[in-house]
Amino acid sequence: MDGQFFSYSVSVSWGLRKLADREYLQAMQSINREILNPIFFTCSFGALVTLPIAAFQQYHQNQTSFLLLLLVSLFYIIGVFVITSIFNVPLNNKLVLSDLTKATDISIKQMLNNFERQCNNWNSVKGFSSVVSITLVIMACV
Repeated sequence: MDGQFFSYSVSVSWGLRKLADREYLQAMQSINREILNPIFFTCSFGALVTLPIAAFQQYHQNQTSFLLLLLVSLFYIIGVFVITSIFNVPLNNKLVLSDLTKATDISIKQMLNNFERQCNNWNSVKGFSSVVSITLVIMACV
């Protein structure tokens, strides 16, 4: 998943910043609707399930790998999944339900400032957690 967070940070978010405020929010509404698909869910929930399984498979084999994979599981579960569930999903749902066609330019600007700041801050935390996770996975495999 860290590839997804990284590529979003260095491509999609840069492109979105070039849009007018209303267009930015409309694009995010579309992204938030389209991200709810089986492929994305499989990747997200697949890691959520397989990381703890991989850790416990190492329990009797290699204590160092077990501990590293246990840390990976915690970083991913808390740093990605919990943050997404508690912060990003409600923020995205609020945006999806917003009727941008009836919003004034001032309210659009306020929505954008609130949404973009929070979304980017939490995506940075998730990106960091994902990078730590993949680093620990590599260390566990070595």
